[in-house]
Amino acid sequence: MHAAVITFPGSNCDRDLAVAFEAAGARVTRVWHKDTALPDRVDVVGIPGGFSFGDYLRCGAIAARAPITAAVRDFAGRGGAVIGICNGFQILLETGLLPGALLRNAGLRYICKPVALQVETDASPFTARWSPGTRITLPIAHHDGNYTAPADTLARLQGDDRVAFRYLETPNGSAEGIAGILSENRRVLGMMPHPERAAFAHQGGTDGAALFAALMDSLAPA
Repeated sequence: MHAAVITFPGSNCDRDLAVAFEAAGARVTRVWHKDTALPDRVDVVGIPGGFSFGDYLRCGAIAARAPITAAVRDFAGRGGAVIGICNGFQILLETGLLPGALLRNAGLRYICKPVALQVETDASPFTARWSPGTRITLPIAHHDGNYTAPADTLARLQGDDRVAFRYLETPNGSAEGIAGILSENRRVLGMMPHPERAAFAHQGGTDGAALFAALMDSLAPA
């Protein structure tokens, strides 16, 4: 598996994401936001957490218009696998690859702590190693993680089995406890919790490792 990890000014989880991919067996290429093309034969694109462009305007709004993001959008349009974590989720929403928006946390405070999640579906290359209903713990670290969308969008996400993760106790006000969602073709995942920060025992937990292992399973040559 060949993973491309994008770095924007203000990204701070790009190395963590690259290391998690590598631990799962992937070859990783680091890509700068001013690049205009992805490397050849990329299997998955990772958009990491952080504060791209200082979170000016709206979180992810400037990064969504960076040169490399057009290539990511085209890659996703061809069926490529893309994961956006925290700020990466915000960027995916700003590009329109996923529906909805992320508002400031309901308490208007930055939250940084481990949270309990429920895996809602195994029908994606990201979640296939878990059974629906599995409970896992991953860390969050965000100020704007309050997921919102119109009622019909929320109903469609639920009806199409596109909610990937829910908080067991919603920390930020997210509608219906949503912590992560999938695109219509199930090949794009946006999530606020950080699986790359819970992929190794020295990080305090390994629940996130299953996501990267599932990607390796799904993208490995037949």
